[in-house]
Amino acid sequence: MNERMPTAPIVRSRPMTRSGQRIRILVADDHALLRQALRMLLEAQDGLEVVGEATNGRDAVEVAERLMPDVILMDMVMPGLNGIEATRQILKRAPGCRVLILTAYLEDERLLQALRAGAAGYVVKNSDMEELLLAIQSVFRGNTYFSTSVSDEISVNEVMMQAKQTEGRAGYDLLTPREREVLQLIAEGLSNQAIADELVISVKTVEAHRAHIMTKLHAKNRTDLIRYAIKRGLVGLDSDDAGETDSDRRAV
Repeated sequence: MNERMPTAPIVRSRPMTRSGQRIRILVADDHALLRQALRMLLEAQDGLEVVGEATNGRDAVEVAERLMPDVILMDMVMPGLNGIEATRQILKRAPGCRVLILTAYLEDERLLQALRAGAAGYVVKNSDMEELLLAIQSVFRGNTYFSTSVSDEISVNEVMMQAKQTEGRAGYDLLTPREREVLQLIAEGLSNQAIADELVISVKTVEAHRAHIMTKLHAKNRTDLIRYAIKRGLVGLDSDDAGETDSDRRAV
């Protein structure tokens, strides 16, 4: 799915901050052009400062813990570690941060996952700049914000009630944070050795994680894991690398 931000409109209202405090923002997205465009547009606004960027979920966790931004604009589908898992980890390590999901996906299940991970807002990427500024200001002040198109298409109150309910532990919820990372990397087509290198663990540990994942998800083979990850939204259907092996990449 092609994701883009619209050209900047004329913004009539500037974001107001507490006692003149600047809102410090981290932008996490794997598309360089989008990150650069967001930085340019946000820094043109009074009271906003982009303090860092991240190209994937794992980088977002590290940068957030180091810089402690006020608001994180988080893409949902990124390589290595997706935005939902990154949000969970960030809010454990840096609970003062507020995460605003910025995505092209307008689905009940995606919104539910985001809320359960602790996201403070959900904005679709076809929103205009004025709405994005309003969302940033709102979550910074401790509120929850959903873009207009989300409220129009999804029963937000119902999803929020679901998010507050105790979630039964089954399937994906049984996986540990590390197993979730391994599952995503498997779905992205990395070999056991490549996963070991990425996570700085041994191949035997990767194999053990993979065995545990297959047991918990009742998967019979690698293909089952890839299908599950795509259905869960860990990788995008439009990703060229989804499901490719290292040998596939070398053959290109």
